[in-house]
Amino acid sequence: MQVYLVGGAVRDHLLGHPYHEKDYVVVGATPEQLLAEGYQPVGKDFPVFLHPKTKEEYALARTERKSGVGYHGFQFFTDTTVKLEEDLIRRDLTINAMAMDDDGTVYDPYGGQQDLDQKILRHVSDAFTEDPLRVLRVARFAARYASYGFKIADETLELMQKIAKSGELDALTPERVWKETSRALLEDHADVYFQTLKACDALKILFPEIDSLFGVPQRPEYHPEIDCGIHTLMALKQACLAKYALDVRFAVLVHDLGKALTPVDELPRHIMHEERGIKPVTDLCDRLKVPTHLKSLALIVCKEHLKCHQVKNLKPGTLWRLLQRLDVLRRPEKVEAFVQACECDAKGRLGLEQRPYPQAQYMLDAMQIVRNIRAQDLPEHVTGPEIGEMLIQYRIEALAKFKELHNN
Repeated sequence: MQVYLVGGAVRDHLLGHPYHEKDYVVVGATPEQLLAEGYQPVGKDFPVFLHPKTKEEYALARTERKSGVGYHGFQFFTDTTVKLEEDLIRRDLTINAMAMDDDGTVYDPYGGQQDLDQKILRHVSDAFTEDPLRVLRVARFAARYASYGFKIADETLELMQKIAKSGELDALTPERVWKETSRALLEDHADVYFQTLKACDALKILFPEIDSLFGVPQRPEYHPEIDCGIHTLMALKQACLAKYALDVRFAVLVHDLGKALTPVDELPRHIMHEERGIKPVTDLCDRLKVPTHLKSLALIVCKEHLKCHQVKNLKPGTLWRLLQRLDVLRRPEKVEAFVQACECDAKGRLGLEQRPYPQAQYMLDAMQIVRNIRAQDLPEHVTGPEIGEMLIQYRIEALAKFKELHNN
């Protein structure tokens, strides 16, 4: 029985990239042997075991054969005769098809180290096309390693296009698409993930609402980059640079979906695009089963982001009602996330990436002002329903004073 560290841990070890998860492949062993040594079985489709102490995953070396549609459509074969090279050839990319033994010796039968040195994402074999999930995985790797200068090999991109045209992407479950996408959104170059899906014709299949933005013009005086799709990815890039959380990044990604629905005779203006965006944002979230709190922020950013840009001109009562819709009293963190997303929208424009966005601090100061006014601040004679009404009055008056001071 021989045990090897495989996959991402070997790749990132050689690259000097941080990693936490370790996966192992076991050659020349049977399930009975691992069970006898205290390993716990967890695999449903093929034998995978948890180490009795470290709880890391150990999989028996296996081969696979395509037997159906989608990434579940495989039959696996495990046996003590399966060699390490046979196990590694079924993997997606050469940089993921390396193994390392306890002595630190690297086994690289398919040129992974060379591709690592040359910064190339290349498929291991033509079996790459048998698993549609690999389109998303390669796009995610492209986003993860963009800062290192990695590029997808032309022939691999062609295979990704072949998968997209085959119809196999339709076999991916919403949960799996969202899992890969949410992981990609947390990378430093999440925009590259969507650029890659666009380049291989997968974006229009998996994210038609986002794909529809490309080619739609905007007014150049507000958007020098003009193209709505380009603006969306530029705004997402701002969210990544700022290290914002997943909910903010997703909200930025979908904030302008309504612009794809602007009537042609109204272009390049996008009147009412905020309201038009509600349905495509809802459709995308429901289709991919996006978590509720992400959907909630995405919808309010879609609907209200222009008000944040114009916040200094809002009447005190209008600003109070905006803060109310953001649940300012119970969830100040939602207001903060909203402001972050709006700032990314403002800065995600060609040549305006460094432009100050004072609206952010204005919104946050307004939030603190209304939160600092509480029932105990009211006159003692105020009771019952009058309390709520007077709190609103006090808060609007405080916002009016704040606006006056700010404008002087």
